Amino acid sequence: MEDLSQEEWQEQLADDNNAVILDVRTDAEVADGIIPNAIHLDIYKGQEFIEEIDKLDKTKNYYVYCRSGNRSGQACKLMEELGFENAYNLEGGMLQWTGEVVDQ
Repeated sequence: MEDLSQEEWQEQLADDNNAVILDVRTDAEVADGIIPNAIHLDIYKGQEFIEEIDKLDKTKNYYVYCRSGNRSGQACKLMEELGFENAYNLEGGMLQWTGEVVDQ
């Protein structure tokens, strides 16, 4: 897992042809907007979240975010334990996000 600043995350994501954006916030938080093309899996769903994460392609590069960067950091650690090679946590999460946001 690697923590990336907002700028590093956006730059690395823009150049990554193997990228998947993962939003681990709650449904209520996602209702306020989501980063374009993000997959939404709520980390608070516990075992269901783990099962959904485990179904994802482990060869992809995952750019993970939440509201503040805390839950997404936990998700990245969990993903590493499940065998994912590349999971990048967005420091500051949506609270500091200045990029595009779309309605879910």
